[in-house]
Amino acid sequence: MARDDRRADEQAKVPELAWLRRVVTGLALAMGLGIVALVAILWLRLSQPPLPDLPAEIALPAGARAVAVTFARDWTVVVTEAGEVLVYDRAGRLKDRTAVD
Repeated sequence: MARDDRRADEQAKVPELAWLRRVVTGLALAMGLGIVALVAILWLRLSQPPLPDLPAEIALPAGARAVAVTFARDWTVVVTEAGEVLVYDRAGRLKDRTAVD
């Protein structure tokens, strides 16, 4: 009980300390929530994005599955699981096919 009385006396002497303690606690909570929000945003933004859909006019060779797609001004490049690089023109016709080792 004496300890509580001493603490009440200290707070009565310097009332700004109680206010300062609340402000520091509030700022610490706000900073913690900010860090959690920042981590959540980074996790959502940097998670592996899905591949964009291939245009309907592009038909991959039988059994080929796209692992990367790049859209350029005049052509589309598709990298397959087998390590082939397929280059298509704007109309969707296969222009070039290269195997990468």
